[in-house]
Amino acid sequence: QVQLVESGGGLMQPGGSLRLSCAASGNSTSINTMGWYRQAPGKEREWVAHIHRGGNTNYADSAKGRFTISRDNAKNMAYLQMNMLKPEDTAVYVCYADLTTRRYWGQGTQVTVSS
Repeated sequence: QVQLVESGGGLMQPGGSLRLSCAASGNSTSINTMGWYRQAPGKEREWVAHIHRGGNTNYADSAKGRFTISRDNAKNMAYLQMNMLKPEDTAVYVCYADLTTRRYWGQGTQVTVSS
C-alpha cells in the first residue's frame, strides 16, 4: 500500500556530505513516522534516525551532530542530510515509513565513504 524509493547515495570522501531522499507513494497520506536504517556488510542493521509527522526527530548516537533528518509532507518526501562523513558510515541506507499497524521499507541506496 506504500512504496518507498531512495536516492542520493554514492561515493564520498571522509569529511564530505551527501543528502539521501526517500519518495513515498501509494497510501502515503496515512504515514505517521518516517526514518532510516543502515546495514553494513557483516554488521547488524542499525537504526539511524526518525521523524514524526509533526517534525519531531530522534537520532542514534552515531548520527547526532552530523546527520539531519527532515520531511516534506506535501511532497511525501523524507531526507537524510549526512555531513562529516566517516568510513564507518559506509552502508546501504534504507528508508522506512510507519502506518498505524505496519512498517514499509524501501530497497535501499548505497553510501560509500572512502578516500
